[in-house]
Amino acid sequence: TSRSTVGTMTELNDHLKLLFARAARLHCRGCGKPVLKDSPAAIYQDLVDRSKAQDPRLVVTFPVNVPKNFSEKEVEGLLERQGYTRIHSRSKGRLEVIQDRIRMSSAERARVIEALESALRVGQGRVNVYPEKSGSDPDFSVWRYSSDLHCADCDIHYSEATPAAFSFNSPLGACETCRGFGRVIGVDFGLVVPDAAKTLRQGAVRPWQSPSFKDCQGDLVKYAKKRAIPLDLPFHELSSIHKDWVLEGEADWQSWRKSWPGTWYGVRRFFKWLETKAYKMHIRVLLSKYRAYTECRACHGTRLKPDALLWKLDGRSIHELMLLPVSGVNGFFQSLSIDDEAADLVLREIRTRLGYLCEVGLGYLTLDRQSRTLSGGEVQRINLTTALGTSLVNTLFVLDEPSIGLHPRDMGRVIGVMQRLRDAGNSLVVVEHDPQIMFAADRILDMGPGPGERGGEIVFFGAPEKLKAESSLTGEYLSGRRQAAHARF
Repeated sequence: TSRSTVGTMTELNDHLKLLFARAARLHCRGCGKPVLKDSPAAIYQDLVDRSKAQDPRLVVTFPVNVPKNFSEKEVEGLLERQGYTRIHSRSKGRLEVIQDRIRMSSAERARVIEALESALRVGQGRVNVYPEKSGSDPDFSVWRYSSDLHCADCDIHYSEATPAAFSFNSPLGACETCRGFGRVIGVDFGLVVPDAAKTLRQGAVRPWQSPSFKDCQGDLVKYAKKRAIPLDLPFHELSSIHKDWVLEGEADWQSWRKSWPGTWYGVRRFFKWLETKAYKMHIRVLLSKYRAYTECRACHGTRLKPDALLWKLDGRSIHELMLLPVSGVNGFFQSLSIDDEAADLVLREIRTRLGYLCEVGLGYLTLDRQSRTLSGGEVQRINLTTALGTSLVNTLFVLDEPSIGLHPRDMGRVIGVMQRLRDAGNSLVVVEHDPQIMFAADRILDMGPGPGERGGEIVFFGAPEKLKAESSLTGEYLSGRRQAAHARF
């Protein structure tokens, strides 16, 4: 299925999601800065570092949201009972309450830590520190901190990372639009504009050339003139902005009732309107002509929810690693170091499996490559590496020409993998015609004496070296007594 990829076949996806849940670092979607959980000790150290140059007076505050069923005075009364009588600032639905005023050069560490702990507790994990200038003009800059996964600068809260959040086969991690497939059935603009050499006036937009939708062609010409869109320039020569205007419509569009006429709807909204008429047979037939699997516009083909891509290992998200060839991913993880014992165990397993894939000559594949696009030889070599990675024993493997599509220089690596499986206590039955693999076998079973109906008998069974001395057809070719004739042109 389209859910089966190189990553899922080798079980690397399972290990990657464990590693990302354990060791990845979150980056804010708003400002791009790392999102960390700030402890009182970490906040104290940051205040010391920031105050070294000028040593300003600091006002430690915490935000308090005013519930809809309470007034500000009622909230202030509740705060006063807890000893908080000073308000730093007010905004719509929020109060900034002063916890303490300190100067880092003279304040005791215990006092600052106590003030930060109290502010984090009452402020539900959030603390704001305002540095004041020594003059009459105050400095309204603010240093924001948070004790949970919350970007204090952008005021965005994030959920904790879980392995399921990095899996497109889990409803917790899969994109809600495409359900983890990465593609949706949508309008294929390549079918809508099949001949990009045509101009808009000549009918580049194919569905609007029929008598039923000739009015849409008229609307296009009318609004293109108003917006100064070239009508006599081939479609492929239009700028990306002009193409987007034709296909997507205008950005300030709201609805047919509010925006039409007056705002250009575009090709995509035309097809959305057609979908409301899909109860008619001829409309369904028309839609089918211009539909195809297209990249999901919500996840852009990543298959994951947007928040999963905010977690990064050494600057790379899990999807960026999926797009790299296996050899590139192997190099990335070989150079990666993690100071977490549990994560290091997962990292070692990932390195081992990636190493096996490179050994059998599959370093050019990407982890998001769909398994249905692989050749038979590639699938069998992937299965070999999976068997090695899971340390299977007492298992019978039947392989049908695993050398298919493999470069001769990589043949020795595949033989080494098969010998490692044998040495681990497994048995391998290989149907093969490559001499390198035949000579590497412990025993050869030669069927013959001829092909098809002229065969079916056991001609030889024994060590490869003994087969050379046999008078069978296979033995003569392996020994060199016979050679394949080269075609003459």
